[in-house]
Amino acid sequence: MQNEDDLRGLAKVMDFMRAISILFVVINIYWFCYQSFREWGINIGVVDKILLNFQRTAGLFSNILYTKLFSVVFLALSCLGTKGVKEEKITWNRIYVFLTIGFILFFLNWWLLFLPLPANTALYIFTMTAGYLSLLAAGVWISRLLKNNLMDDVFNTENESFAQETRLIENEYSINLPTRFYYKKKWNDGWINVVNPFRASMVLGTPGSGKSYAIVNNYIKQQIEKGFAVYIYDYKFPDLSEIAYNHLISHLDGYKVKPKFYMINFDDPRKSHRCNPINPAFMTDISDAYEASYTIMLNLNRSWITKQGDFFVESPIILLASIIWFLKIYQGGKYCTFPHAIEFLNKKYADTFTILTSYPELENYLSPFMDAWESNAQDQLQGQLASAKIPLSRMISPALYWVMTGDDFSLDINNPEEPKILVVGNNPDRQNIYSCALGLYNSRIVKLINKKHQLKSSVIIDELPTIYFRGLDNLIATARSNKVAVCLGFQDFSQLRRDYGDKESKVIENTVGNIFSGQVVSETAKTLSDRFGKVLQKRQSMTINRNDKSTSISTQMDSLIPPSKISNLTQGMFVGAVSDNFDERIEQKIFHAEIMVDNEKVKRETASYKKLPQIIDFRDEDGNDRMQEEIQANYNRVKQEVQQIITDEIERIKNDPNLQNLLKHE
Repeated sequence: MQNEDDLRGLAKVMDFMRAISILFVVINIYWFCYQSFREWGINIGVVDKILLNFQRTAGLFSNILYTKLFSVVFLALSCLGTKGVKEEKITWNRIYVFLTIGFILFFLNWWLLFLPLPANTALYIFTMTAGYLSLLAAGVWISRLLKNNLMDDVFNTENESFAQETRLIENEYSINLPTRFYYKKKWNDGWINVVNPFRASMVLGTPGSGKSYAIVNNYIKQQIEKGFAVYIYDYKFPDLSEIAYNHLISHLDGYKVKPKFYMINFDDPRKSHRCNPINPAFMTDISDAYEASYTIMLNLNRSWITKQGDFFVESPIILLASIIWFLKIYQGGKYCTFPHAIEFLNKKYADTFTILTSYPELENYLSPFMDAWESNAQDQLQGQLASAKIPLSRMISPALYWVMTGDDFSLDINNPEEPKILVVGNNPDRQNIYSCALGLYNSRIVKLINKKHQLKSSVIIDELPTIYFRGLDNLIATARSNKVAVCLGFQDFSQLRRDYGDKESKVIENTVGNIFSGQVVSETAKTLSDRFGKVLQKRQSMTINRNDKSTSISTQMDSLIPPSKISNLTQGMFVGAVSDNFDERIEQKIFHAEIMVDNEKVKRETASYKKLPQIIDFRDEDGNDRMQEEIQANYNRVKQEVQQIITDEIERIKNDPNLQNLLKHE
């Protein structure tokens, strides 16, 4: 009740002030248009005396503006104390328009008094009245204006912006990316500091989100500048390869021992070194042969990844492993190459099993096949063999045989005495064929580089799901102490789960310490949002009724970066989190920023890039290109060597009384 009485009292005071304001307007008109009023017969003697006394004592009418200013002051006070009903449709633009019109009509109409009578008085009264009403309307609207527009930030940008790292933290291993982030209604400069790349990095983003351009390319450049041995899987060869090659040329000073640049490229043997991924020198146990076989077969049959342990999955893997190990121990590994293994597998199984079982170390490995053979279970045996032969037959290619039978370099890329930059190129059009062979290089490199006392190294895999990387989860988990930095680029978690299976993909997702994500959607966006956690956010609600407005402010924990934000990131914008070190603490590890790339500098660098070098010149003395002939000759040589191995081994078994019993199955 008391509150209502106070409101009524305030309303009366405001009405009184407004009346005074109107009175000053009337007085102004009466004084300065007095001659016209006299001609119209309007003459109030008492009022005249009062006004003359005001003029004598206070000089109220010495200037036409005095009474106008008093009128506006009292009008403003009356509007200030008026408690109007709030309305969303009232805007500052409308208020500014009426204030401007009111000011012009009310204050700038003095020159009308110099016009002939009586037109001047009529116009002066009209403009004064119109100007006053415009000012009154603007003042009333100001009191009714909804000052807290809750729809100013419809996407909750202010609540979901946060302070990010602005320091540049560098060390001998770090990757540092300049950023621009939004916080407190302005854009700020910052840094993403990957101070410990050995805890692995993951780069996510739909096609075109900028993950290669903004992040992967920077990883390659900065790690070469800091003297890393680098292995790069270039899915869209030669995009990343050209960057690595040209950056290495201009930054050789970062290495104590000058590294060599090597390429594996099945499409163009002229621009490819030759390397044997199952070099016998690096296989010390039959388990190494099993690992190689496992990688090959699972790259050829992606569906087997989720069926590991099944009979018809393990059988071909064991058979190929036995062949690889046989080639390793035969004549000191002279013929231990992947093409020789394919050719050996495709020979008559009677000869193949006879030769393999003549070696005691392979006898137990081949027992599932021998049981089927000896019990005359031809259907089972043919099924086991077909599981190996059919997928491997896709690998029969003269160009592939050429690259994988040479020995230009070894895969220990982080050997301090012989550091290497190795790029392996795939082709999206021949992905199913090349991924198998390249996966074999990957698995061998993982074993060779993950050792103590080697040069710091980096493994950069772009478009990870296009290749099965055997042992990747173990590499991420253990490589930190051996100074091996892993950077994985792919589009979506669902893509990784499809090609690596739930268990292995989960391990990869959860063991990576540094994560970058461009635009991703659905479950991936939700997973990332959960990883970034929640933060205390302010919530404001407003209730407007006929007589009053009430505002409620509360706080609640909500997602720091919600899935909807991640699903709608623009190109070049990334969210993510980094890891720190004991002696290099980063309090705010999470970021939501635009990674700044100097586009003009990149264009200049790209324009000056040299083409990848030609490794082998197949021209003869007369200048004729004999590449096809030489590659075909190498292909034929492999087939002949395998046939000779079969012939020699069968002859050896025939001449050995202890092994002659194996020939009874011929």
